[in-house]
Amino acid sequence: MKYYLIVGEASGDLHASNLMKAIKEVDADADFRFFGGDLMSAVGGERVKHYRELAYMGFVPVLLHLRTILSNMKMCKKDIMEWKPDALILVDYPGFNLSVAEYIHKNSKIPVYYYISPKIWAWKEHRIKNIKRDVDELFSILPFEIAFFEKKHGYKINYVGNPCVDAVDAFLKGKAKSRAEFLEQNGLPDKPFVALLSGSRKQEIVANLPMMLEAMKAFPDYQPIIAGAPGIDKDFYEPYLESGAKILFGQTYDILNNAHAALVTSGTATLETALFNVPQVVCYATPMPKLYSWLKKKFLKVRFISLVNLIADREVVRELVAADMSVANIKDELAGLLPSDGKKRAAMLSEYSRMMDILGEPGASERTAQKIVRFLKNSN
Repeated sequence: MKYYLIVGEASGDLHASNLMKAIKEVDADADFRFFGGDLMSAVGGERVKHYRELAYMGFVPVLLHLRTILSNMKMCKKDIMEWKPDALILVDYPGFNLSVAEYIHKNSKIPVYYYISPKIWAWKEHRIKNIKRDVDELFSILPFEIAFFEKKHGYKINYVGNPCVDAVDAFLKGKAKSRAEFLEQNGLPDKPFVALLSGSRKQEIVANLPMMLEAMKAFPDYQPIIAGAPGIDKDFYEPYLESGAKILFGQTYDILNNAHAALVTSGTATLETALFNVPQVVCYATPMPKLYSWLKKKFLKVRFISLVNLIADREVVRELVAADMSVANIKDELAGLLPSDGKKRAAMLSEYSRMMDILGEPGASERTAQKIVRFLKNSN
């Protein structure tokens, strides 16, 4: 069968590539066409556009690139209709994907499946109307979404587990390097280090990384190691390396697997950091922080922004967001997490364990693939 997939960022590329592998296990004749990234290309099929051509974040960047975004959307809709897939699989990226879903649902009989649902429980809850109308099956990776979609909105979903659990589990069982090997290959001294994951987009890096590096100056016994974002050139990071920080690309999981602690910009990375059992501080600077904090209280539907806290339904990791994001606050939080025998560190690791129990066992990609193929066979 033919599958058309759309992702809009690096994490989507990772999870979609694993889903594609799993689909091939249950459908040997699977043929893929997609808007995606290098990991999806490695699985096979035809890439129409790289997600880097789609990824714009924030009101101003979207406005500046609106013509490009609309052009890509129009081309995508036309391409799907011409290729006539057996299924359209959308991965997160709701601003783009929900528009595509509406068009395909209205103009064809191609079933629309959504993997990694839009986070409408946080904001833009009105999008539930579009999802109910245009999405045939939604595959959720967050357990608390069951109550939101099914109990609150009467929309049946499929909770399949979390693909981050799969990815980390597969890494630890396969590609993980020993600490000695990791240090030697990267020319690093044998001293503890703090991982800096400052976001996947340039505006996030510019906003967060300088404060992270400034805070690290208070801890000379720990080396800061920056996890370079996919698709961002090393030249972009050069101004930030004068502090002596080391940057590594394509090794985020190796970095986390060997880190003593981490400073993480909110997103999928907060959950991955927890799955590697690394104590963390969530750091998310914003323009006009006081205004953002007011808007967050006024319009955001959830208490937390990090997946760790949302899944645990309590504050497991400290979120330094907008007005709370400062060098002083980062230093205060790190000071409590770095001592190996510290109570704050132990408490966070204990909560991580509880969160992992809530998420469940690995196998999200396989469960989703099996359901998709079964739905398609039953509809024929």
